[in-house]
Amino acid sequence: MMMPSTSTIIAGEESVVLPPVASVSGESSLSDMTQTVHFSSGNPRIGETRGVMHLFPDDAVSSSSSSSSSSLNLPIGRNPLVCVLGVPNHMTYADFCQFCGSFIQHILEMRTVRNDGIENRYSILIRFDSQESTDTFYQHFRGKQFNSLEEDVCHLLFTLDVQFTGYSGSIDHTQPSAAGPIEQPTCPVCLERLDQDTGGILTTMCNHSFHCSCISNWPDSSCPVCRYCQQQPENSVCCICQTTENLWMCVICGVVGCGRYKEGHARRHWEETDHCYSLELETQRVWDYAGDNYVHRLIQSKTDGKLVELNSHGRLSKDGCGSCEYSDSGMTDALLNSKVDMIISEYNELLQAQLENQKQYFEKLLQNVKEETEQKVSEAGSKAISQRLQKLQTRFDRCLEEKQFLEDLNENLVKNKDVWNTKITEMEEREKKAVRVKDEKIQGLEEQLGKLMAQMDGESEVSETKEVQDATVLPLSTTNNSSSGSGNVIHANKKKSNRRKG
Repeated sequence: MMMPSTSTIIAGEESVVLPPVASVSGESSLSDMTQTVHFSSGNPRIGETRGVMHLFPDDAVSSSSSSSSSSLNLPIGRNPLVCVLGVPNHMTYADFCQFCGSFIQHILEMRTVRNDGIENRYSILIRFDSQESTDTFYQHFRGKQFNSLEEDVCHLLFTLDVQFTGYSGSIDHTQPSAAGPIEQPTCPVCLERLDQDTGGILTTMCNHSFHCSCISNWPDSSCPVCRYCQQQPENSVCCICQTTENLWMCVICGVVGCGRYKEGHARRHWEETDHCYSLELETQRVWDYAGDNYVHRLIQSKTDGKLVELNSHGRLSKDGCGSCEYSDSGMTDALLNSKVDMIISEYNELLQAQLENQKQYFEKLLQNVKEETEQKVSEAGSKAISQRLQKLQTRFDRCLEEKQFLEDLNENLVKNKDVWNTKITEMEEREKKAVRVKDEKIQGLEEQLGKLMAQMDGESEVSETKEVQDATVLPLSTTNNSSSGSGNVIHANKKKSNRRKG
């Protein structure tokens, strides 16, 4: 059975009514042209709202010839309501508001919902102040990347209608009477009323509404009110056997291990580290391995998420809230106060004991680290000293080798010096002997030359005497003869002198 075309978007306990779909001829044909997408919103542990939205498919184009150029390829009968499908979970509300940019001032309302069967992504329903702003936003952002570093693009579709099919949860969401006054909700950040005329309204996944300008300053993906995060955590597994059943987490260091009915890795972690408090992930209860019992009396209720008291048997009552049963119905406030004081005292003692144990444990760890550090420093120093000694020994051996080489070279040079001194002495003696022989030979030659000269002088005198004896006396002639005669005499004297020299 189809609900009326008027859509209601629930914001916490209040409601914001969307305008009805414009009446168009052939409304049944428009419904046939749309595709149905189921969605849900809200914190599943407290309350969840489910609904259906009818979206125009991508191939629904306008065939009217009278349409303007700006509305070409846009579906007929569209509303100022669009849906952005498949927004990545890591994209926060502030990131999406920044992505919308200048269109924020034209947005009246945005609502974050989950699509059935789609994980790690969410969708956003956006209602604008006019159809023109809606068409411009559709044409500008359709197929546009959310950022330049990722391949995810903005998948934008026009929305014909949004219908809510039901609500499940512990909180009663009965609609107020139409005749009574409806108080307008306020923004939890600025405490101003959520008036669409003054600014856009953004409703988070957990059904809390804020002004877009207020939520834009919130950098986290969680809700500022209830801290519900749209990024669902991954399933925990045992850090050793990787099982997903009967898991316990150490409240001191966060190690996840399986319980004693599996492999008992959580208990083994307590035996190794003395971390005696462990949280059961399924029931959120804390177990004390040292005392072998549950140590806490306050747990979170599954109905409304509030902290309630655990009963004496460690179980919740049927309505999901803890209860304490007492035989004395007339218990006074003084007894309750004393019980509270006793609980506080007990928790303080537990905390003090646990802190003391942790102090000893971490002091032991620090001592072990200190000893290991000193040992490593000692080993590193010994290694460095041994390497230094090895290098020095290598250099010393090299110097010894060089010294031995120089000594051998010096010894050889000394031997060569003696040999060359002997050779030089012998050469000097030979030189002296050769000089002496040469002097003697020169002296002998000079004597022979003197004898030869004397002999030649003697022979010349004998020849002259002989010539004088053989000569004849000739008479003196005339003047010419006298001159020629004197010339002959002079010539003869020259010959004699030449002979003597020879």
